[in-house]
Amino acid sequence: MAAGWFSVLKYVPWTEVIHNAPKVADGARKLWDVISGKAAPQENPFPDIEPAVSSEPQTLATLEARIIRLEKVTSDMHRQILASSELIKALADQNTQLVRRIETNRVRVVWLSATLAVVAIVALLGLILVFWWHGS
Repeated sequence: MAAGWFSVLKYVPWTEVIHNAPKVADGARKLWDVISGKAAPQENPFPDIEPAVSSEPQTLATLEARIIRLEKVTSDMHRQILASSELIKALADQNTQLVRRIETNRVRVVWLSATLAVVAIVALLGLILVFWWHGS
């Protein structure tokens, strides 16, 4: 199972992911700022428009019920958008942290590889010197 993940992760363009991570985080922050800065929908978004007068009270009651239901749906959608944008912002921040940790680990692996190469060369030279001194 892990081998399948490794083969998939091998084809991820990590340099592009690392390069674009700050842009993703900035975009999520901008989205959050735009969405959270907007106020909730107004009670009456069109105050200048007069409602049509009907002689039937039942029609008015039906229309009022529909308007109340639509305002509730609009308010619920606004809350969902806020929650979604907050989630996107949190995911972008986590992505940025993940990319930083991956970059830190990559640098550590490079340093450890270089150190291992130096140690291997020193060990090989030591082994050659030991055989050379014992062989002469």
